[in-house]
Amino acid sequence: MRILIVEDEASSRHLLTSFLKPYGDCTTTEDGLEAVQAFTNALTKGNPFSLVCLDIKLPSMDGMEVLKKIRAMEEEMGILVGDGVKIIMTTALNDHKKIMEAFNAQAEVYLQKPINKQKLIDHMKKLNLIK
Repeated sequence: MRILIVEDEASSRHLLTSFLKPYGDCTTTEDGLEAVQAFTNALTKGNPFSLVCLDIKLPSMDGMEVLKKIRAMEEEMGILVGDGVKIIMTTALNDHKKIMEAFNAQAEVYLQKPINKQKLIDHMKKLNLIK
């Protein structure tokens, strides 16, 4: 499995990588523009990511905009809703409006920081990414 971790804080990036490395190849980016570029490159080369862990608050382009761009790219490539990359939004925010916006933009999961490893793993199982 290929995993894209999009997180501007180094400590959160390292923590997520340590949680996810046993399950696949992790690529990390520090801002929204880098994330969109990494996702685009992987998709166009036929080696897409299976999972994106995406922080909402990012420099250069926020996570919600990244989410929308990813879903738009998938649509353009004929990838049906539900068949694309699984996206787990990560945030320190406990904002009902942002949570609803994320789900409306087709995020699968919304996890609040600090990320609990077992909750992350449980969600990955529910998404059929791991057994």
